[in-house]
Amino acid sequence: QVQLVESGGGLVQPGGSLRLSCAASGNILSNNVMDWYRQAPGKEREWVARVTSGSSTYTSDSVKGRFTISRDNAKNTVSLQMNSLKPEDTAVYYCHLSQSPYGPTLHYWGQGTQVTVSS
Repeated sequence: QVQLVESGGGLVQPGGSLRLSCAASGNILSNNVMDWYRQAPGKEREWVARVTSGSSTYTSDSVKGRFTISRDNAKNTVSLQMNSLKPEDTAVYYCHLSQSPYGPTLHYWGQGTQVTVSS
């Protein structure tokens, strides 16, 4: 099993910054992918950013140039640096890990952390 615990959410004014962190523990393989997703009230969950175990990164067009994902493989953590935040970034942010120990890909989710962008 894998456990994911997010931290770092909160209330921030438009234009401000926040840094989210996700700590992974348990049976974590060296080859995995970690993502951040978000879900705003009344909307479907949306993919935000991805980092592979080789540290290749990808971000959605909606946050490109403002959000940066990174990871520390030694500590099994992934971070999301969010700059120039907008009210439309308000959502619950979820950490996600996927890996394939036996063939089928297994997916794990954190409990989520609330980010509110408001003046």
